[in-house]
Amino acid sequence: MDEENLRKRKINVELKYGNLAPDKTDSEGTKPNEQKSVALQKQVGLLSGISLIVGTMIGSGIFISPQAVLSNTGAVGPCLIVWAACGVLATLGALCYADLGTMITKSGGEYSYLLEAFGPIPAFLYSWMSIIVVKPSSFAIICLSFATYAATPFYPGCEPPQNVIKCLAAVAIILITLVNSISVKLASYVQNFLTAAKLLIVVIIVMAGIVLIAQGNTENFKNSFDGTQTSFGSISLAFYNGLWAYDGWNQLNFITEELKDPYRNLPLSIIIGIPLVTVCYILVNVAYFTVMTPTELLQSSAVAVTFGDRVLTPASWIVPLFVVFSTFGAANGSCFTAGRLTFVTAREGHMVKILSYINIRRLTPSPALLFNGLLAIIYIIPADINTLINYFSFASWIFYGLTALSLIVMRFTRKHMRRPVKVPIVLPLVVTVVAIYLILAPIIDSPDWAYLYCALFIVGGMIFYVLFIYFHFSWTRRIMRPFTKHLQLLMEVAPAESES
Repeated sequence: MDEENLRKRKINVELKYGNLAPDKTDSEGTKPNEQKSVALQKQVGLLSGISLIVGTMIGSGIFISPQAVLSNTGAVGPCLIVWAACGVLATLGALCYADLGTMITKSGGEYSYLLEAFGPIPAFLYSWMSIIVVKPSSFAIICLSFATYAATPFYPGCEPPQNVIKCLAAVAIILITLVNSISVKLASYVQNFLTAAKLLIVVIIVMAGIVLIAQGNTENFKNSFDGTQTSFGSISLAFYNGLWAYDGWNQLNFITEELKDPYRNLPLSIIIGIPLVTVCYILVNVAYFTVMTPTELLQSSAVAVTFGDRVLTPASWIVPLFVVFSTFGAANGSCFTAGRLTFVTAREGHMVKILSYINIRRLTPSPALLFNGLLAIIYIIPADINTLINYFSFASWIFYGLTALSLIVMRFTRKHMRRPVKVPIVLPLVVTVVAIYLILAPIIDSPDWAYLYCALFIVGGMIFYVLFIYFHFSWTRRIMRPFTKHLQLLMEVAPAESES
């Protein structure tokens, strides 16, 4: 497209939507184009908030993590204890985040809290790691799980080909990204529907398990602690995989600016959502063990499908269908919140400017969503889910621990900030100590180059911070300016109004 056409298209867009340039205050202190500014809208209520938490947490984890948790604990008894302990830890962490989220009502989750407590460098390193690795890899893991369950019924007796799984995962990523880019309300409606669907399949599995226990299928619960593994590292890896299934407990903090009445709905969504998920997870694992021995569970390529084949015949097709709904809903929630983190980070100047723009028609952070989707497609190429989970969990808990620590720090450095929800200081202390254990335990017990690479990647973010943010090299802005202009016109996006 030549310069003249670009100029004409820009004029047409400005005539229809107003000037897309950032607001400037005139000599009288008013903003001439204040009526034309764009910003994220408060469209997420209590039900949608609960659905986002429950819908993101109950996703792929409960259908793929049971094997990894069992293999690292070695027996049924400690496996169930780990699932319960993960639920308690997720609740404690979420309560700390409720305190932070009602004190600092900005979207962006950990990024906003680290920025307030420790300044720009820790916040940037978090965003660097999360936007480039953690969030897109999480999106990729969930979509790979979705693809595995979607393809399994078409390959009875064997595992689906990896190429089929990868292609299905890529299609899911593209579809979810488009849904979230089109409309916040549409994404919320999809989330609410899929959350209802996944709760239905959880109820079916739990009820089937209760019936089987009533019929006397309790063999696998006898001597349930025989063969328990108690090594320092294996327990932490069991927690990694269990906590992966609970991941999503902090998702609502990424969209605080879009939450109606955040002082009420943020803590309520957490208090209702996470205990509900914890009870569901424990009961689902109990149901699994009513029909599968530990060895059979470890050998299953899709645990929930195996359960359905043995218990729900001839209606066993229900399980893979609803598991597909469940994983798709979790992926939708992951995409929804990851886009907001990228958006807020770019708005603060810690990512390229175009990622902080909002679509002027849809009022969605479409550039940030598309960027996250593109990285997720790259991450499905290896398709090694367990490696991705361990890498994801190690990186995540570094910053979960720092975020809990930020709450402790701000009790002393921000004494006069309003705190509608104030948790006892012992809660962030417990979360910080557990985070330190989860970070150090696998390294001490079984050193792996992957952990070193992860740490180096985080520290390597300092190079980009110094070059492109601290020194503000003018040549980088000159290079990005035409690129940003063309993308802005192509995607019809504009700078967002900053939240105070």
